[in-house]
Amino acid sequence: MLSVMNNPSASSSIFQRPAWVALLAFLAAFSWGWAFPLVKLGFAEFGIAQDMTASKMLFAGLRFGLAGVIILLIALLTGRSFSFKTDRGDGSADPCRKTTVISRTVPTILFLLLFALMNTTLHYAAFYIGLSYSQGARAAILNSMSVFTLVILACIFFKSDKMTYRKLLGCVIGFTGILTLNVGGKQSGAFTLLGDGLIILNALCGAFAGLLTRGVNKRIDVFVGTGYSLAVGGALLIIPSLLMGATLPHVSLWGLCILALLIGISTIGFTLYNKLLTCNPIGKVAIWNSLIPVVGALTSCLCLGETFYPKYIFAAGLATLGIYIINKGKK
Repeated sequence: MLSVMNNPSASSSIFQRPAWVALLAFLAAFSWGWAFPLVKLGFAEFGIAQDMTASKMLFAGLRFGLAGVIILLIALLTGRSFSFKTDRGDGSADPCRKTTVISRTVPTILFLLLFALMNTTLHYAAFYIGLSYSQGARAAILNSMSVFTLVILACIFFKSDKMTYRKLLGCVIGFTGILTLNVGGKQSGAFTLLGDGLIILNALCGAFAGLLTRGVNKRIDVFVGTGYSLAVGGALLIIPSLLMGATLPHVSLWGLCILALLIGISTIGFTLYNKLLTCNPIGKVAIWNSLIPVVGALTSCLCLGETFYPKYIFAAGLATLGIYIINKGKK
């Protein structure tokens, strides 16, 4: 439960009101769903071939690095604090949570660097490379693994996120949906290491990054921390990609528009999601990301002309059912 009684002003925050939490979490999930077809359209428009790993990293780095810079500029213009929080004991510097053991022992700069690596660099290096070897619809459904993994991890590491039969059932149903992607022969899509394997790795990175978000809020304003994570993580994608000889073979106005849309998705999505995670039980927020496979699968088939296999309906349906079961009965 939230520590609202210890902080009356927190109860008035829209980031803690159930209806607003649901709406904002849905908005973040809906926008992220569109990223799957847009990334693949970006690869095609910029002339990035499947074997151009360095160029994929450059494309990802530009997206997240620029999104991070935009968030930091907004933070600067709106007067947000860029200083590190010094409170480590009673949680007085945090309106939503008490400080955990890990937030007292890990140096702030190293913790933020770890968050940038997990939340941006490793996360999206695996995503961009894996997506180029997988269908957008299939990748969107596989990516939902991060949601159910995060719900389970949150129950292990945070007292405020209790495991219940309802959560467990919802996660089991969600994982079952993911497993059904490999039902059938190659003609209906089959597991590939470079495609599905890296998308799963990306999902696991996303789940662990979700856990680290709580620690970010103990050390710095979460809005600023999100900006740092994207800017630094993006730079750690751009620098090695340039050293590897990365280029964007074909730059066009439409390609730049796609990149701008992806930057907007990252700016809005990460800002909303990270803020919600710091002020609510992780499971209550993260489970809405199960909508991503539905949006991602549908938009990929519509925008990319991919074959929509019947099992995609079943798998995405199970992910959506997981949302309903976990959230049913919540007040």
